[in-house]
Amino acid sequence: MATVIYSSPIFGPVHSRRLGVSLGINLMPGDGKVCSFDCLYCECGLNAQHPSHLKRPTREEVRTALEQRLKEMKANGPAPDVLTFAGNGEPTGHPDFADIMDDVIALRNTYFPAAQVSVLSNATFILRPAVFEALKKADNNILKLDTVNPDYIRLVNRPNGHYDLDALTKRMREFGGHCIIQTMFMKGCAFDGTEVNNMGDAYVLPWLDTVCAIAPSQVMIYTIDRETPCPTLLKATHEELDRIATLVRARGIPRSVSY
Repeated sequence: MATVIYSSPIFGPVHSRRLGVSLGINLMPGDGKVCSFDCLYCECGLNAQHPSHLKRPTREEVRTALEQRLKEMKANGPAPDVLTFAGNGEPTGHPDFADIMDDVIALRNTYFPAAQVSVLSNATFILRPAVFEALKKADNNILKLDTVNPDYIRLVNRPNGHYDLDALTKRMREFGGHCIIQTMFMKGCAFDGTEVNNMGDAYVLPWLDTVCAIAPSQVMIYTIDRETPCPTLLKATHEELDRIATLVRARGIPRSVSY
C-alpha cells in the first residue's frame, strides 16, 4: 500500500513531471490524510489508512514555515519554478485557503517573483465563492476531471459526500479559461474486481466535449507514476496517452502529456 504523508506545511522542493522544481504547500494535518476524494490511485493512500489526529496548520504557521524555507532557498538554492498547493488532501478544503493564497503570493513576490503559484485541486470546493476567487489568483489553477462518467467517479475518485458533476463543470466554465484540466488515465481493476479503464471512446469523447466547453488554457494528460493503494491498477501506455493527446489537439486545446 502506498503511503506518502507530508509531516509539515512545507515540503520539498521536489521535481514535478508537470511543473518543474516545485516547493510543496500542505494545508492538511501532518499526521494523516484529509480529502474530499478517496481516489484509488492516491499516492497518500486511502483516507481510512491514515486518519488524522492533529489539526490543520494555521494560516500563520503556513506563512512562517513558507517564509523560512524561501529564505533558505534564496541563500542556498535551488530557485523554485513553482510554489504548489498539494500535500495530504484537498488544499481548498482549508477554511483559510483564500487568505493563505494571498500570503503565498506576497511571499513569492518578495523572494522569487519569477516563480509561479499552482494549486492541485480536485475541484470539489470551487462552488464556494472564496475558493473560486482565490483560485483565480493562482498562476496555474489545476483542476481534476478524470471523467464525466458518474459511475467511474464513484468507483475511482470516490467522493466523500454529495458530488454534483454538472454544477462543478459549469463552475469550471466560469473561470473563463483561467484553469488547467488535469486527467489521470489508467486501467486495471478496482478493489472489488471491477474493470477500470477511462481511455476508450465511451469515456474520452464525452470528457473531451466537456473539456471543450470549459475551454481551459491547457489539459494535462498523465498516468500513474508512483505506487498506489490499489495494486491492481496499471499505467496507461505511451500509445494510449498519445491517442488521447491527438484528439485533444485536434480540438484546438493545448495539452501536455506525462508518461
